[in-house]
Amino acid sequence: MTHSNIFNGVPWFDDEGRPVNAHGACIVEDAGVYYLLGEYKTDDRNHFIGFSCYSSPDLIHWHFERLALPMQADGPLGPDRIGERVKVMRCPPTGKFVMFAHADDLGYRDPLIVVAVSDTVNGEYRLLGPLEYQGQAIRRWDMGTFQDTDGTGYLLLHEGDIFRLSDDYLHADELVAHEIAPGGESPAMTRTDDGTYAIMFSNKTSWDRNDNYYLTAPSPSGPWTLRGTFAPKGTCTWNSQCSFIFPLTLADGRTVPMYMGDRWSFPHQVSCASQVWLPLVYENGRIALPEYMETWDPRTGNPLPWDGRVLDVALDSNVPGDKTTVRFQLDDERRLALIGNADRTGGYAQLDIADDDGTVFSSLVDCYAPTRSHGLLFVSPPLRQGAYTATVRVTGDASVFYKKDGTRLGSQGTRVSITGMTLLQN
Repeated sequence: MTHSNIFNGVPWFDDEGRPVNAHGACIVEDAGVYYLLGEYKTDDRNHFIGFSCYSSPDLIHWHFERLALPMQADGPLGPDRIGERVKVMRCPPTGKFVMFAHADDLGYRDPLIVVAVSDTVNGEYRLLGPLEYQGQAIRRWDMGTFQDTDGTGYLLLHEGDIFRLSDDYLHADELVAHEIAPGGESPAMTRTDDGTYAIMFSNKTSWDRNDNYYLTAPSPSGPWTLRGTFAPKGTCTWNSQCSFIFPLTLADGRTVPMYMGDRWSFPHQVSCASQVWLPLVYENGRIALPEYMETWDPRTGNPLPWDGRVLDVALDSNVPGDKTTVRFQLDDERRLALIGNADRTGGYAQLDIADDDGTVFSSLVDCYAPTRSHGLLFVSPPLRQGAYTATVRVTGDASVFYKKDGTRLGSQGTRVSITGMTLLQN
């Protein structure tokens, strides 16, 4: 049995039961298959391992293809370097798939926008070096890309610089907009049905979430007009940071812009960082994410209910070692969902699922959020029929990180607040 909905704000698992490890990502659709390319993170520190590529027929079930660009022997994406914000576009004149990314040293003092190419979207990309403008390397950091309907490619940069790329996408031809969003990072752009261009940015709060905002213009060169937030103020963009906008074609033939955002969880990005994908609404000249959908159907763009057998279990503690345990029997394949609270005092929980032969699944669960929420905290990979014991334990650890100026951000506590578990029907 399989499920047919996107679960937001919880880690996903591929067809081998491993976390889908692709963050700061983009989607490329090719020959009816969706390819997700993103940062391949670690669970301990922030450094470049590679950029991953996953494939899916439906945006729900994912298969790991390869590290599309692994760590290089040396150079801008060699050992002890940073690699972020990977984006890929197929260049119409050449047919090549062109990859862009931010490369840097571990202290973020050597920024470069780099470019790589591949003959296939899921192939291994060849790093060409820095992306240049007027013969000089573009030494910037947070970036995105946008491909217009006529195939023109654009590089989007923090603070709001926009470069039009050359016909082969291998260098920047023209700076068409300059500093339209001072203080903004993580840019993402879309074009609406009426020809309006919208670009969104995050504020600079390190790995933390904030109220992202957007601007609109009649063309990428402007003039750009600040429109404000696109999610309700105070939601911290539904606890996410913008990364990419993908044109999603629904089953009825309509194409809607799909917001793709990251819910970071430093330092445990592999275990706990997750995606927030939601269809954007465009009405009366404004784009919006008016409501949060924990689960939704990418064929229709509509929310889907999640239900199942409820297990009576609870835990509310910040004392390391405190735990709750429940035993359950499965007569068919199901997934275990943790329900609880996430807020500014939340820490990491440890979830262990065991059968009579020992542990079958183990993971950290992040209970931190800058904006308080109640709902799904975690959804396990499918569990086969049988008898299981699930244990949730307070670790005493939390997601804490620092801005470049040394300001401490992240959780203010280590609380774990579990209000229940549900055995989800596939």
